[in-house]
Amino acid sequence: MTSTPSTTRPFSVADLGTLVVMPWSGEAPDGSDMPYLLAYSLGDAADGGAETTAVAIERLLGDNGLPVGGDLVDGAERPSLPVTLLVTAGAAVLNMPMLNAQCVPPPEWLDAVEARGYAYLVFTTRPWPEAVPGEPVEPEALAAFAGAEETLTAAAHIVLPARSLRG
Repeated sequence: MTSTPSTTRPFSVADLGTLVVMPWSGEAPDGSDMPYLLAYSLGDAADGGAETTAVAIERLLGDNGLPVGGDLVDGAERPSLPVTLLVTAGAAVLNMPMLNAQCVPPPEWLDAVEARGYAYLVFTTRPWPEAVPGEPVEPEALAAFAGAEETLTAAAHIVLPARSLRG
């Protein structure tokens, strides 16, 4: 008789692979710009590749109360949410337990987040191995990946209030 172990593999940050946070802004239904953040992995975990990264990201999100494929989470309504967005010195810093990621958004993103006071985070379990960190991404490629049903249904969707350092 064969049995399968019921224990889950311990969480390892290395299982996330190379994690990328990409900012962009676009017109929202109200006619003004919406600041977006797309968080994804390249799917390059050393032990298991894309499958390992997808499982690790789903676990990271779930452990932090962010349902994959579920309802929109409004960070303003959940002050205890362990995910924060700090916008300072022209950078956006995404913080959550086990993860800190920083990106340098374009000026129009910074203007949009200042006007709205928040950004819309799409944190997907779907890897995007074709994207190269530090290299520009063509708008069509970003739209194709970020707007794909496979990306959106494999993601947690979070409205994150933008915080800043006060002097």
